[in-house]
Amino acid sequence: MLNKLLFKNQDKKQLIIAVIGAFMGITFLITSIHYLIKVNEFGKGADILGPNTIIVQKRVSNSSTLNLTRTDFSESEIEKIKAKSFIQDVKPVVANNFDVSFETADPLVPRFRSDIFIQTVDPKFMDIKSDEWKWKESDEFVPIIMPRDFLVMLNTFMSASGIPQVSDDLAMDIKFKFTLSNKENTKKEWVDARIVGFTNEVASLLVPEEFMTYGNTKYSDGNEQKITQIMISGEESEFGLVEDLLSKRGLESKNSQMVVGRLKSMVGTLFIVVLGISIIAVFVSGLVLIQYMQLLMSRNAYEVRTLMRVGYHPKFIIKKFFIYFAKIFGIVTSMGLLMFFLFKFFLDDMFESGGLYIDTGITLGSIGALCIAYLLFTMASYFTANKGIFNEY
Repeated sequence: MLNKLLFKNQDKKQLIIAVIGAFMGITFLITSIHYLIKVNEFGKGADILGPNTIIVQKRVSNSSTLNLTRTDFSESEIEKIKAKSFIQDVKPVVANNFDVSFETADPLVPRFRSDIFIQTVDPKFMDIKSDEWKWKESDEFVPIIMPRDFLVMLNTFMSASGIPQVSDDLAMDIKFKFTLSNKENTKKEWVDARIVGFTNEVASLLVPEEFMTYGNTKYSDGNEQKITQIMISGEESEFGLVEDLLSKRGLESKNSQMVVGRLKSMVGTLFIVVLGISIIAVFVSGLVLIQYMQLLMSRNAYEVRTLMRVGYHPKFIIKKFFIYFAKIFGIVTSMGLLMFFLFKFFLDDMFESGGLYIDTGITLGSIGALCIAYLLFTMASYFTANKGIFNEY
């Protein structure tokens, strides 16, 4: 009876407009937050390198071949790149300054030996557990990260030898060893090694910084250590600026790294724009609903006064207005959530068809944003109803 008295005989045009706006805003809000999170996570865990990280080197030109230009990085060059606002950090990729060979040392695997070069990078640029990525002289073995191309070469060798090829997990169980020596081969040392991860982005074996320091200190011929590669960690949504910097400075990176970075930056920027529009839409539609509540209370001034005179407490009437609008926004958010799942079905398929294989799970951030939006609106509804009833009547 009270609901019919207060809400039924009202002009619903403003309410319908606000509901449609809120529905669209909520739908795009949860959709944009969900896919913004998923795009940022894209590629995470697929490689040992951390997110938004690329390895760059200077382009080799004819003048470089004739030793007219340098292909290594000076400290001042690294600092200039690091000073850019869209660069999070820059660290050198340190290579061995001594001779090193790598071979199998497992009785179940045929002997395979190759002279190689090894490198090390700052641990914070790597997506690996810190307790696995350290070494000291007394350790049983050196943890290494192997290029996947090296594993392919090893499997080719094993296939040619008539031995079954090995998977990533089996390769981690194989025992290896390094042979460290100086240039004159007057000093030599053997150190056991084990694989703890693989990478598609680095062409050399990666070792902990402590092991590289140990080898360069003990077996180096004293020549100056040259830095020919650096690792750059860029801001998520500003990869275009990173790419422009590389072009201006004559730097290059692996094409796959550039493609992933460019794709994440472009899609991430798109969803940020949609997110901004969604927040504005939800905010404006919420204001329209609040204004409709105020208009509704104003038009029902006589009915509210009459109810209070016959014994209804103001808090009871406030509760009626609050529950009415909380239900409306609750229905709107539920419809928005259902529409999100419909969008998600088509968008996941579209991303997969386009080669962007993102996780299809639901993000807590998007659901949390929906809950926050509903909570903020219900609080605003309560305070508006409370102020309208007590101030006016």
